[in-house]
Amino acid sequence: MAQQTARRIAPAQGKLGVLCVGLGAVSTTFIAGVENIRRGLAKPFGSLTQQGTIRLGKRTEGRAPLIREFVPLAGLDDLVFGAWDPVPDNGYAAARHAGVLDRHEHVEPIADFLRALEPMPAVFEQTYVKRLEGKNVKTGKTRRDLAESLRQDIRDFKARHGCDRLVMVWCASTEIFISPGPAHWTLEAFEKAMDANDPTVAPSMLYAYAAIQEGVPFVNGAPNLTCDFPAMEALAKSKGVAIGGKDFKTGQTLVKTVLAPMFKARMLGVAGWYSTNILGNRDGEVLDDPESFKTKEESKLGVLEYILQPQLYPELYGQMYHKVRINYYPPRGDNKEGWDNIDIFGWLGYPMQIKVDFLCRDSILAAPLVLDLALFFDLSQRAGLSGIQEWLSFYFKSPQVGPGLYPEHDLFIQQTKLKNTLRYLMGEEQITHLGIEYYQND
Repeated sequence: MAQQTARRIAPAQGKLGVLCVGLGAVSTTFIAGVENIRRGLAKPFGSLTQQGTIRLGKRTEGRAPLIREFVPLAGLDDLVFGAWDPVPDNGYAAARHAGVLDRHEHVEPIADFLRALEPMPAVFEQTYVKRLEGKNVKTGKTRRDLAESLRQDIRDFKARHGCDRLVMVWCASTEIFISPGPAHWTLEAFEKAMDANDPTVAPSMLYAYAAIQEGVPFVNGAPNLTCDFPAMEALAKSKGVAIGGKDFKTGQTLVKTVLAPMFKARMLGVAGWYSTNILGNRDGEVLDDPESFKTKEESKLGVLEYILQPQLYPELYGQMYHKVRINYYPPRGDNKEGWDNIDIFGWLGYPMQIKVDFLCRDSILAAPLVLDLALFFDLSQRAGLSGIQEWLSFYFKSPQVGPGLYPEHDLFIQQTKLKNTLRYLMGEEQITHLGIEYYQND
């Protein structure tokens, strides 16, 4: 039986506009995938919102509804898509260029739908993504002007498509590394920095600012600073807007967040963990620039430290050597190879090795995350959960958390957090997995 009152959640009525920043491999794979699914041409494999279940009550009760039938999520038929991109290609041309989906099976059957998706001019500066060039870009005297132009785009899109609600998801490239500075501590300082064209105000921050000001939940799918600083967090809370990120957890890091908890659970030591990647898509080209790679590296390196907690287990992990490499290799396209060599040790210090060769498709792994995040962030907004959505850490390499908290990276703890939040929202009791109630009568 439920032990609490369900949280008040506004109904998921009308159209939900999903605004993607970037119309590259991830966005086109996501959008084309949803349309194929809506037409009955494919299945939503990899999507927790569409195929996942959630256990309710005791195991003996046998209650395990689909998540989409348990919580009030927007339906796929209610989704409307828009995008910004510095490249002027429409959705069809962008999908063909990305080369992720089979042209004849999943692109040509929906060609007219994809051609109708024209990217809005983007806020773009090559300074922040050095390996890309853009012609479909906005102009303005100040960064504030550019942010206001984005706000107008949001209002126009909502009116043009008759949307009741919107969600914005950053699916664009990784920007250069930026540390929080004076411009990021307060909203007043940030807005002054926009007016002064301060270079520490990156394009992604303008998208986040515009979304929050328009009451639109914002999801950061890249490791950029974007909305992970006090000024933006305070703005989101004051406006009652859900924000979160960062960096979609797809290939190699997904594997790490499964294996590392196993080592710690069994008290197996880790002497070293070497990770290398090769990929040839736009993301790989961008990350070939050292400044963009540093942003990604920071995101990927922190995972093991937070999971293994070397400060608590110095003999097991205090001397661990962790190296991450990403190499641009055009022949692979979107088919990324993530290779890990892990040197571990066990009883009496005897060494062992694990090697993982993950031949994955980066955008195929990312697309269902975009769908789930769009639907869950919309749910958060309707449930009045404003500010950082830590309960959705399950989807991110470098989860954004509140001040003074460390991020939880263990995939299974993240999954428990996510499902318990859904139970909380619907007034169902939390699942602790204690299990002793099945064996004791008193």
